[in-house]
Amino acid sequence: MQSEIRKKLLDAFTNAGETFLSGQYLAELIGCSRTAVWKHMEELRKEGFTLEAVRNKGYRIVKTPESITPDEIRLGLSTNFIGMNIHFEESVESTQKIAHLLSNEGVPEGTVVIAEEQRSGKGRMNRSWHSPKYTGIWMSLIIRPNIPLTKAPQLTLLTAVAIVQAIEEITSLIPEIKWPNDILINGKKITGILTELQAEADQIHSVIIGMGINVNQKKEDFPAELQGSASSLLIEKGDPISRSELIRSIFTHFEKLYLLYLEQGFYPIKLLWEGYAISIGKNLKARTLTNVIEGRALGITDDGVLQLEDKTGTIHHIYSADIEI
Repeated sequence: MQSEIRKKLLDAFTNAGETFLSGQYLAELIGCSRTAVWKHMEELRKEGFTLEAVRNKGYRIVKTPESITPDEIRLGLSTNFIGMNIHFEESVESTQKIAHLLSNEGVPEGTVVIAEEQRSGKGRMNRSWHSPKYTGIWMSLIIRPNIPLTKAPQLTLLTAVAIVQAIEEITSLIPEIKWPNDILINGKKITGILTELQAEADQIHSVIIGMGINVNQKKEDFPAELQGSASSLLIEKGDPISRSELIRSIFTHFEKLYLLYLEQGFYPIKLLWEGYAISIGKNLKARTLTNVIEGRALGITDDGVLQLEDKTGTIHHIYSADIEI
């Protein structure tokens, strides 16, 4: 009930823009007393919102908090289901672990787990992911698509497109995608994506998509061994980025692409992905679990599998590998 009231309040402020909203109007909107409205305003202040209250005019939100809060993310969010249910933690071992537990409890599709810090964040192949406090976006999204198990890797590529579109929209930077799950700017890694399934032999129960995005780190915030290969949006743009604004943009782009995917399949996503891909037409080295394949990247199949043509003309289908360009 409290979360529903808070959502109505934030939706009202979102729609109002710079306009003041009277205490009476807000009380009627959410069905409570003006005293209760005042208490909600005080709670927003405690979360870091800067509110302006003017006698006979009402309230308006002047500034939102620097830290991520569910309320800050909801302020301005226009999706129908992605991000409507947010589970927030200050510090966690891994947002993926929490998302798995919540998924088993039957939370609705579009539920997101967000943390200010991950103490044991991980990427593909159980590699650690550096996730310090108050600098990046560390979150896991739960979706429940009715698709065959073999199609699940396509959702990693869809997520990459959504994040690239959001970064472009918020920062005007030009990111590129390195198959299958890395987003680069100026050749340095900004984002990693980890997709995990909860499934039986023939049915997906949920897909949990972990996203780690370096937003406001400075160079010295990265361990020495990562400073040559990793970067952040702040480093590349030169200005700090609103993490909540970027999260909202990711949710919006993801929902649009996901609904398109469910309606039309992977092909339109494939075209978008290839438009952002750094590797198409280049010579690559693909390190799989069993061998190393070198060749020219032809693109991806309609199922999202990377195609490499070696010097003999043989085309290899790469389902999982580390890629060197």
